This record gives sequence, C-alpha cells and structure tokens, in this order.
Amino acid sequence: MKTQYDHTLIWFKIITIFPEMFNALINYGVTKKAIKSNIIHLDLINPRNFSKNKYKSVDDRPYGGGPGMLMTVEPLYLAIQYAKSLLKNATVIYLSPQGKIFKQKHIPKFIKKKKIIFLCGRYEGIDQRLMDHEINEEWSIGDYILTGGELAAMTMIDSISRLIPGVIKKKESIKEETFSNHLFDYPNYTRPRTIYNMSVPKILLSGDHNKIRLWRLKQSLVKTWMKRPDLLKNTLTKEEKNLLDEFKKNKS
Repeated sequence: MKTQYDHTLIWFKIITIFPEMFNALINYGVTKKAIKSNIIHLDLINPRNFSKNKYKSVDDRPYGGGPGMLMTVEPLYLAIQYAKSLLKNATVIYLSPQGKIFKQKHIPKFIKKKKIIFLCGRYEGIDQRLMDHEINEEWSIGDYILTGGELAAMTMIDSISRLIPGVIKKKESIKEETFSNHLFDYPNYTRPRTIYNMSVPKILLSGDHNKIRLWRLKQSLVKTWMKRPDLLKNTLTKEEKNLLDEFKKNKS
C-alpha cells in the first residue's frame, strides 16, 4: 500500500539531544516547503530516550582522565540501530571538526545517497568504539569548533535540500549562485533606480541582454579574483580570461 511518503526524495534521521533546535528547519524557509511537499522527510531521535539510567544521562568521564565529558556508547548505539531499522541502507554521518570539509560540489553526492542519518555529537565527542563500528562518514562545515553537531547538521540539510529538484522552482537562480560554478555571484540591484543618492548601474537598465551578461560575468570574475583567487585556478574559459585580463590591465 502506497503512503504519502512514496515520492520522498531524501530521508534524514537526526540523532540529537536537542531536537527542538531543528524547529528552524521544520518551520521556516525552503526546508519547511520541502517537508510539507514530502520532498524531504525529517525525523528527530533523542538518544536520551534510549538511556537506561534513571537520570537519562548520555555522557560520562573519559577513561584515562582529561577535561570534559564524552557521549556514552549505549544510548547512541541504540539510537543509531533504531534509526537504521527505520531507514534501511542509510549512510551514518558523524558531524565533527575532524571530518571532511563540506562544500557545494559535494551536494549532488548527498542527494544521491537518499537516506542519511546524522549523529550530532556534544561535549568532547563520542566514544571511539562508535566511530570504529557505526559511523560511515565524518563531515565538518569548517575549521572551527561548535558546541555540538546540530548547527552543522542544519547547515548541511538546508544546503542539500535547496538543490533537490522541486524545492526551488527557478533553476536559473540556483545556477547563477555563488559556488554553483567557480565564481562568486555578481552584484544585484532592485527598485527604485535611485535612492539616497545611490543609483543602479546604467548598463542594467539598457535592455541589452548580451552587454548585461558580460557586465555580470566580469563583476563575478573580479569579485572572485579579489576575494578568492584560488577558485579561479585552471577553470577560466577564454571569454572569462579576456574579461579578467581587461580588468587587470585597466587597474594597473
């Protein structure tokens, strides 16, 4: 018998001791739309519900001493097994500053996975035995420390969801965004034409679509070259190289 979720494209199970944090995804923005449209399905699993002590604790002191507390094996292990029972053949991902850096280019691979279990760590991390036996992949959203994996999971889910077919209707807006190709987005302007003595560049009002395209491309190239020149390495087309060379020549 078919259910309302038969056409769901991606399933997320999130193991977290702070499920309320994910209300930001459930109640706002494109992720809310994707959930309501059953394009993505998001379940929250609290490992405290699998803790067998009366205090429902999920942490303990590390063997060998040291600062802080570690998340213990049993509640996390049982939460992972429960998530796996609901989502067969899912990829279990631990969010950690030691993981591979998540970038825009990785999103298509995540969409292809279709079934993802995110484990959000807290405190000083999780018991290594879970890393060795239960975690398939370890990912990070940057070289900095967060107090837990929840914000990283939310960031990745938002980034992944918006590229799933059907979530954002205008495909052109996605193609022209920063990091969708090797360039930063060009400057954008909207009405009114002039406000507080600030005006929109005249070329955008010209109606000449090719000149506007070249202006935007040049602006994207210049912005990328000035802020992140590493993104331009061995990626420029002949047209892009000529536009950037023209800017450099006029600048010098």
